[in-house]
Amino acid sequence: MSTSSPSIPDTTPPAARRSFIRRHSLTVRATHWLNVLCLSFLLLSGLQIFNAHPRLYWGQYGADPDVALLSIGTRQIGSASQGFLQIGPLHIVTTGFLGVSDEGGSATPRAFPTWLTIPSYHDLGAGRRWHFFFAWLLVLNGLLYLAHGFWRGHFRRDLLPNGSQLAPRHLWHEILDHARLRFARGEKARQYNALQKLSYLVVVFGLLPLMVLTGLTMSPGLDAAFHFLPDLFGGRASARTIHFVTAFLLVSFVVVHVVMVIASGLWNNLRSMLNGKYAITDEGVRP
Repeated sequence: MSTSSPSIPDTTPPAARRSFIRRHSLTVRATHWLNVLCLSFLLLSGLQIFNAHPRLYWGQYGADPDVALLSIGTRQIGSASQGFLQIGPLHIVTTGFLGVSDEGGSATPRAFPTWLTIPSYHDLGAGRRWHFFFAWLLVLNGLLYLAHGFWRGHFRRDLLPNGSQLAPRHLWHEILDHARLRFARGEKARQYNALQKLSYLVVVFGLLPLMVLTGLTMSPGLDAAFHFLPDLFGGRASARTIHFVTAFLLVSFVVVHVVMVIASGLWNNLRSMLNGKYAITDEGVRP
C-alpha cells in the first residue's frame, strides 16, 4: 500500500518578466529634444536681456523711478560693492552671484554672472537676436507638437486624467509616493500617473503659451499691430514680469522633472525618449 507524501508549499518567489512597450512616438521625441535646446538658449539669452534692466514692475510702464516688485542690484558699502536681491520688502545679500560676481579676479556689478548668459559679455543686441531666433523656433516646434498631439490622440489618450485619478485621496496618495520616491511598477507603469499628466498639461497648455504671448506683448512692433496685447496683461511692464515668472516656473518644472527621471530609472526613461522603448517589469509570474 503506497502512501502519498504531504505536499510542500512552493515558497519560490515569482520571477519578474521584463517587456518593452512603445512609449513615445518619433514626433514626440524629436519635439522634446528640440524643446530642450530652445529653452536652454532662451533662458541664457533671456538673462542677458534682463541684465540690461534688472527690475520687474507691474502696470503699463516701468522705469528706474518706479517702485519695483523685484530688483537685482549693487550698492556701495564703503569701498566694497554689495550685490542684493530685493523682492518687495525682503532684502537678500547675494554678493558673489547676483548683483556682484567675481569675474577675472575682481568684483563686477552685474545682475546675473557671465557664465549664466548668452553671450557671456554684456551685449543686449546679441542677446535679443539669440532670444528671438530660438523663440520662433520654439513656437514652430510647439505648433508641430500640438498638431501631432490632437491628430494622433496623444493628449486624450496619454495626458488626459480620468475621474478616479483626479480624486483628492488619489492625488494625495501620489504626492506621498513621489515624496518617498516610490514609483509605479508593472501594469501601473504603462501609463503616466495623475501628477505627470496634470503637470504636462499645465506646461503644454498653460506656461508655454503664456510665455509666448507675454513675449509677443513686449514687442513694440507687435503691440502696434495687435493693440489688445498690452491690455490683456495689464501693460507691457506687467507682461514682462509675467514672462520672467513663467520662465522661473518652467525652470522649476524642469528641475523637478530631471530629478524624477533620475530617481525612477535614468537609463529606462532616457532610452524611451531616444528610441521610444520603455521597459516594464511584471512581477508575480511563476517560472
